[in-house]
Amino acid sequence: MKWITREKVKVDRVACPWLIRKFIDPDAVFVFLPKETDWSTVVGGTVFDVPGCELGHHGEDVSFDSILKKYSLQDPALGLMAEIVRAADSNPANPHIAGEGLRWIAHGFSRLGFTDHEILDREFVVYDALYLECQERLESQGRAPQ
Repeated sequence: MKWITREKVKVDRVACPWLIRKFIDPDAVFVFLPKETDWSTVVGGTVFDVPGCELGHHGEDVSFDSILKKYSLQDPALGLMAEIVRAADSNPANPHIAGEGLRWIAHGFSRLGFTDHEILDREFVVYDALYLECQERLESQGRAPQ
């Protein structure tokens, strides 16, 4: 399936492709269009993290949250990751402390001069590591699924 979003990826537009590839569509193809695109005219794929779309920001939720909800992904580690992504990508009332570090990493990657696809290729390992750390922390708190 083709997934379409804005170019110049940072936090949510890297976290969402990672989530999509790992848990929804392992063969996903990502297309990055200019911010000025008339999103209402885009067809031939699933639009995410653009203004006014279903898989976008809603209240304090970021696109990562919207995708978790739409695809009924209940993994507690993904829920914890959502808190961190939300803190890194927006300004929630009670931001997770790890969000600021993730924001720094994402902005650093954007300064390396890579294309959006190159950033995904290189940064997915960060999200793999974050996911494993979220699982470990939840297990140590006795909050992981049995």
